[in-house]
Amino acid sequence: MSCLPDEEILCPYCGEPQTVTVDFSEGDCDYIEDCQICCRPIDFHLMVDDDGGYQLQIKSENESGF
Repeated sequence: MSCLPDEEILCPYCGEPQTVTVDFSEGDCDYIEDCQICCRPIDFHLMVDDDGGYQLQIKSENESGF
């Protein structure tokens, strides 16, 4: 059984730090999670490389593109 990594992010709305669990088992994906503090929707963009590494980008719903 493998452990999923945690990432520390800052909410693009309220700026509060929070920890999110990254599930990269399905490869590249886009998804939305609400901020744990202010409850506003954060857009997540996950990119997984062939070596099992990943990059996680976040933005508010008002920002354009990744």
